[in-house]
Amino acid sequence: MTKIDNSVVTKAMVAVAMVCMLAVAPAFSQTDDKFDFTVTLNSDQFFGFYPYFAGSYSLSESSAFTFYGILWSGGTGGGWGNWTEFGVGMDFTVADGLNINPSIGILNGSLLSSTAAGPAVFGEGVVPNIVVGLDKTSVEGEFYLGYYAPVRDEAPTGGSTRAYLHYWANFGVKASSFFSLGVHYEQLNNSAGSNVPESVTLYQWLGPYIQFSDPNGKAFARFAGGGDLVEGNDSFFKLTTGFNF
Repeated sequence: MTKIDNSVVTKAMVAVAMVCMLAVAPAFSQTDDKFDFTVTLNSDQFFGFYPYFAGSYSLSESSAFTFYGILWSGGTGGGWGNWTEFGVGMDFTVADGLNINPSIGILNGSLLSSTAAGPAVFGEGVVPNIVVGLDKTSVEGEFYLGYYAPVRDEAPTGGSTRAYLHYWANFGVKASSFFSLGVHYEQLNNSAGSNVPESVTLYQWLGPYIQFSDPNGKAFARFAGGGDLVEGNDSFFKLTTGFNF
């Protein structure tokens, strides 16, 4: 992989951040209820503990500016240079209860730029991603697809950068406003890097989930578990609790 001038990366990311702030600055001066914010606490056996937050500011009845962040530093993430992800995007309501949210994120740490063998750096990669959400009276679901691409090569001699493809899908039935259950599928591929010619599937999870939710939409708790379809792996478990503000 061609080594990229760090100053060029830094200037580009500063420019993106300034554009985003200027674009939404007038909105924050208004006193209305267009702003939404969600915090979730997640834990699974691969990523460890990782808090996540997502916010949105409504621009019209069918669109909103969004932002998100993932603090991957917990659990095994501590060995990836305090890996941190932050991004912005747009959310579009395409039908009643159906939303599409494309985003672009900035990655910081050492996982992509050196496979955790080099220094933790700002702007080590980017992650274009998309979330499709389904929330109807009797059913719920979500689809996520993200590609974690390195833009800096800080790997030592003989080392490698890495790219990852991460996606999941779940679908459930709401037995009531308090309880729902469904199926969760999730896969992570370690894609080819600067010195890694082949992609490897790290895990492929499939199993049921149950969820308990505040009927007023302020909080929820979800637990999923089941089998790992990758040979040599055994099973998976994933716990999430979320709070809406």
